[in-house]
Amino acid sequence: MLTNSFFALSLLPYLGFLFFLTRNPRTPRLALIGFYSTLVFVAVTIPAGLYAQHAYGTSLANVDTLHGGAEAFLTVANILVALGFRRAVKDASK
Repeated sequence: MLTNSFFALSLLPYLGFLFFLTRNPRTPRLALIGFYSTLVFVAVTIPAGLYAQHAYGTSLANVDTLHGGAEAFLTVANILVALGFRRAVKDASK
């Protein structure tokens, strides 16, 4: 599928983003952990999607339990990014 190719290609710029973000000493550590956790979301979503297709014959979006579990990883990653930058803003204002 064409969407799978675009998905795989989209990882390259994101890995570049992580590379440069990691090299910047001003990047809040907790936010950086959150950005890296997004890769965990991707790593969980791919096998969950394959399982949904194989076991249920449909996409991951149509299997609520699997989809919700995968999205939980993204939610945690987003919370870590937000808390990391929140802490950095609070520290900078002191």
